[in-house]
Amino acid sequence: TQTKSADVERADSGIGQMPARRWRNRASERLSSLQAWEAHRPCTDCGERDLPVETDVQNCNQRRADLCEKCRKRRTERKESVLEFVNTEASYGEDLRIIKEEFYLPMQAAGLLSQEQLLGIFSNIQELIDLNENFLEILQEEIDQAFDQGDDDLMTVCIGEVFLEFVNMLPAFQTYCLQQSSSVNMLNALEKEKELLRIFLNVSQNDNTALRRMNLRSFLMAPLQRVTKYPLLLSRIIKATNEYHPDHGSLREAKSRIESHLEHINMKTKQEGNTWTLRSFRQDSKKKREVINIEMRETALKTVGWLREETRFVMEGSLQLAQPPDGQWVKKGSKTLKFQNMQVLLLVNMKRVSESSLESAEPGPVKDAVLVLIRDKNNGKFHLLREPLRLSNCIVSTDPDCDDTFELIEIRREAFVFRDSDRARTHHWFRQIRRYSRELGSWKKRRNALPNIMISTPHTRP
Repeated sequence: TQTKSADVERADSGIGQMPARRWRNRASERLSSLQAWEAHRPCTDCGERDLPVETDVQNCNQRRADLCEKCRKRRTERKESVLEFVNTEASYGEDLRIIKEEFYLPMQAAGLLSQEQLLGIFSNIQELIDLNENFLEILQEEIDQAFDQGDDDLMTVCIGEVFLEFVNMLPAFQTYCLQQSSSVNMLNALEKEKELLRIFLNVSQNDNTALRRMNLRSFLMAPLQRVTKYPLLLSRIIKATNEYHPDHGSLREAKSRIESHLEHINMKTKQEGNTWTLRSFRQDSKKKREVINIEMRETALKTVGWLREETRFVMEGSLQLAQPPDGQWVKKGSKTLKFQNMQVLLLVNMKRVSESSLESAEPGPVKDAVLVLIRDKNNGKFHLLREPLRLSNCIVSTDPDCDDTFELIEIRREAFVFRDSDRARTHHWFRQIRRYSRELGSWKKRRNALPNIMISTPHTRP
């Protein structure tokens, strides 16, 4: 009787004795190779092999068992540096609280000083307190979340990213530091003049245990000491952070930003005739350029009078500017125009959607947008060419025959032609300015109000 193959149940392995033996030998060899690889598995941080042999107690934490000795030490140093950053920020916040609750409020309640005198001594201390509380809250949330997720080494904590989110606190430090000299001089003069103030300060220092026998002048130095310590703390974290870590680039950028602001503060103190300076850092061309940018932003912000937290610096840099005498320059080409170098800043005033600085990724509607034109630096100061150009009153356009320039016309007033040394960057400036110009007011109404051959051309740049 013929039996179907599907009905036959095999009793052997189906591959014969010799192949089966050969397969078992290969499996054994592969198992040995796997065990050898496991014994010399690569470090999860640096990729090096030949890790030290672990005991059962050490292997209870598998993540750390997969690290070489060098990377273990680095992770430990990074964790200590991160905790030092957060803990010292908390200590700094406590000193700010003491300034307000143990000095400012009692002196105000007792009428020892007028409100103007209090403002002269304590400057923008409340702004620094608010910034510290928000900054510290986000930092602490990062630490708590890392521990909750089992990240005992705090590798998921990104100090650099958080610092850059709060980079607007640096101008607040600048305001305080620049007033420090006059604040101390005012305090010295008032202490000699007012006996009750002198008694209050002496009793507070000697009898108030919260002050740790420190006087008011020592506490008023806390913001200066804190802002100069940021680069040192960030340097320690950078040193212990692998270059492939997602926060490495943000840490380096944060360190560069704070150093540039410190150099800018020193520059401002010299301009105002003060003899003291903050801790100096080595300047390179990039940091020097950033210091100049900070100065220009301060000048622009002071000119427009907007709130810092509602202002976005969309673009900034050098542009060439010309003012054509008539509308025939397009036919003749831009070579007939006389250009001058100018520093240009595109500022946008955005309505805040949320009070949280970390939610600024969702900007509100555009309230206003301006172009600030600043002449090149001269004798340590910047000079405005004119009042800011409000894009709500301007029309920006281009022509395909002059694609290396664009024109900005202020309705019923002046016309300006701009260009960058790089044509692609000229196009980028044009697109950005046109974008915000169209978001303000009635674009069609303004467009039809001014007949211009450049506007009506069908070949406009996308």
